[in-house]
Amino acid sequence: MERRKPSPEELLLRVEAEASYERFGRLKVFLGYAAGVGKSFRMLDEGRRRKQRGQDVIVAAIQHSQDDSVAGLVRNFELVPPLPGGALDVAAVRRRRPGVCLIDGLAYHNPPGAAHEYRWQDVEELLSHGISVITTINLQYVAEKQERVEHIRGKQVADSVPESFLHRADDIEVVDAPALDPQLSELREIALVLAAEVVDTQLLDYLKRHGIEQSYGAHERILVCVTPRSNASAMISGGRRQADRFHGDLFVAYVEQPDLSSEDRALLERNLAEARTAKAALVILRGEDVVDAILEFANREGVTQIFVGHSQRTGFWQRFRPTPVERLILESGNIDIRVFPQAGTSLAGDSIP
Repeated sequence: MERRKPSPEELLLRVEAEASYERFGRLKVFLGYAAGVGKSFRMLDEGRRRKQRGQDVIVAAIQHSQDDSVAGLVRNFELVPPLPGGALDVAAVRRRRPGVCLIDGLAYHNPPGAAHEYRWQDVEELLSHGISVITTINLQYVAEKQERVEHIRGKQVADSVPESFLHRADDIEVVDAPALDPQLSELREIALVLAAEVVDTQLLDYLKRHGIEQSYGAHERILVCVTPRSNASAMISGGRRQADRFHGDLFVAYVEQPDLSSEDRALLERNLAEARTAKAALVILRGEDVVDAILEFANREGVTQIFVGHSQRTGFWQRFRPTPVERLILESGNIDIRVFPQAGTSLAGDSIP
């Protein structure tokens, strides 16, 4: 098919977008999902390599560190001293006008009297004047991720950086660490999703600046099936991350069951509350056959993944017939099934609604 030629107005917008892009400094972010993973070292090491390639690199802010390797790297750079109280001396950096400025601790809250309330706003000013910046931030300080991270870590922080600022980064790198427990694994997944979203933003910005029209195919539609006894927190948070990663939709479904005990009713309400917190679309399904009810909804709504819980079988005869989960896997066609362990058994016999 012949491609339509851009109009004069579109060409003008393209030229203006490219000129604006060239006017700003470049931003690289080292993102950590836990304390002590080595963000400062990675930032300084990146600066060292650039300096060796002939770029004019300085340090304008560095977090206090007991790590000798960090202190050793700092000595390789010209340092612009901070203002009293620790704020970045933005005016001095602008006068010095380096090619690249290393600025640790993006979420730092400046003391009263500083040019801006937060350090990320200092960085924003430097970028607008054509000075490139390499910086660091921990996941817990990303404003839109704070509620979920606080729920995982059990700790709150006062300072924050808007996610929209990170989305303007030209490069973002997750500083990885061995995820030795489920908590770190969850935080790592959130950090990787955020990094992927920044890459998506970069791609869209590039396409826009070059006048390239791009349409994307079908996105993920994830269905999480909960019961009173399901491990809903892990299932729903996993579904939310998957949906966010692929800009998809999240459904949480419960197949209606009669005569629930008061204990199971309370557990179910807790699980449904998790779904509301995750901003999922809640669905109550009805049907004599649990698997048929789930698959009918999934096929009608174009679901691409189903998350279900599965408990251990009990009883001699159950060894010789497929469980609801096994039936779901066998009958799901092209829909991916992800199975989570759960405690106890549901009224359906072997987990899943």
